[in-house]
Amino acid sequence: MNWILIIEIIYAVILGLVCLRIIYDTNSVVKTLAYLIIALVVPVAGILFYFSVGINYRKRKIYSKKIVRDGALRKQLESQILIRTNENLKKYSDRISYSDGLVKLLVQDSLSPLTNGNRIKILLNGEEKFPELLAALKEARHHIHIQYYIYENDTIGNTIKDLLIEKARQGVKVRFIYDDFGSSTVRGKLVNELRSAGVEAYPFNRIYLLLLANRLNYRNHRRIVIIDGQTAFTGGINVSDRYLNTEKQPRYWRDTHVRVDGPGCQYLQYLFLCDWNFSSGQQVEPNLNYFNTVHQDSDAFVQIAASGPDSPTATIMLSYLKAIAIARESIMITTPYFIPGDSILDALRIAAMSGVSVSLLVPGTSDSWWVNMAARSYYSDLLKAGVKIYLYRKGFVHAKTMVVDSHLSIIGTANMDYRSFDLNFEVNAILYDEACTTTLRKAFETDVANSEKIELQQWEKRKLYKQLSERIARLLSPLM
Repeated sequence: MNWILIIEIIYAVILGLVCLRIIYDTNSVVKTLAYLIIALVVPVAGILFYFSVGINYRKRKIYSKKIVRDGALRKQLESQILIRTNENLKKYSDRISYSDGLVKLLVQDSLSPLTNGNRIKILLNGEEKFPELLAALKEARHHIHIQYYIYENDTIGNTIKDLLIEKARQGVKVRFIYDDFGSSTVRGKLVNELRSAGVEAYPFNRIYLLLLANRLNYRNHRRIVIIDGQTAFTGGINVSDRYLNTEKQPRYWRDTHVRVDGPGCQYLQYLFLCDWNFSSGQQVEPNLNYFNTVHQDSDAFVQIAASGPDSPTATIMLSYLKAIAIARESIMITTPYFIPGDSILDALRIAAMSGVSVSLLVPGTSDSWWVNMAARSYYSDLLKAGVKIYLYRKGFVHAKTMVVDSHLSIIGTANMDYRSFDLNFEVNAILYDEACTTTLRKAFETDVANSEKIELQQWEKRKLYKQLSERIARLLSPLM
């Protein structure tokens, strides 16, 4: 018997079944073709690669977001969200009508309410974020909910740990979620210290062996802190000394976070409880202790956009598209990883060609050479359409922000890339507030002053081998 022939037949059958699964399971044509090419061209390893990173969890949801198990109560809550949002749209039409399409999109897509009565504070870099966070944690009286993609066992990580332990011993309920991949350095001693002091701590999507495929994707990339249901923090800044920009740090890190006091915390609280129930195996349900938020003396409007493998649609990508579409004067985007896909690319080109001033700020030197190459393959198309592109030179820009005209700004955890749109759990705060927009606009202008502007004529003179390598990287960009 020819065993080699039998093995080849078995492999051909397996390969055919895998190709059928790729076609059925992958919504994006670009991704489908990329996975098919890898599976067909790279024997065995191509199939393993697909099962490592390619399974579509939007069809096979990791968990359900329905923390409210009572169907009647859920319908009542949904009705209240719709009523409250419509009331705000009518009552404040002079301030919100500009963005009402985006508001309605998020309500329709994910029941994210438009909230007013918020006080917002923009926090630039770790130097502003960590003192603000520590001060807020010290004031906690009922609960602290804290969730990070990267939480490191370093100076700031231990400072926050010690404060969480102190609050737990005072009787404050402390719940801590850490991503098991991004926060691998805290799995042992630091987490054990927290648990010994009464802090409940769980990893998100636990990894037992790093070589086990799909756990390297579908990570929880969110950074959320909620204190007493009244105060929340979110944005791009993880818990790590690198964000403090002290003399000990070899590289300057530029990032942006936001503090929200008021009803804007409620949807972040909801997201945390969803993630908590999944991570801990508990069934914590919403009650007034978590959602009885007081309106502030300020009246900023906040709405939350969140998506991940648990969402039926790519909510964050859709919100970016809508924000770009409503721009009339200017769009300022800062992102460390720019692999936008055709939809975002076309939207930015259309905006620029329609007379909107579109500016894109990206790292001059990325911490991922492969992603950096793929990103650069998009620049020529954007430059030809009139988009201004700036390479940040002061250090590494890690902020994820968008400023649209003078009324709308977005701060969050989502990069403008496939991974944030499809593979990871992300959250963005959408701020309908002129003061916030002004602050972020000034920050963007300061960053531009520390950047190098790309000129189309010079950009197209790059050596051919560079352009070719970038094009090759772009072919695989849907898989990054």
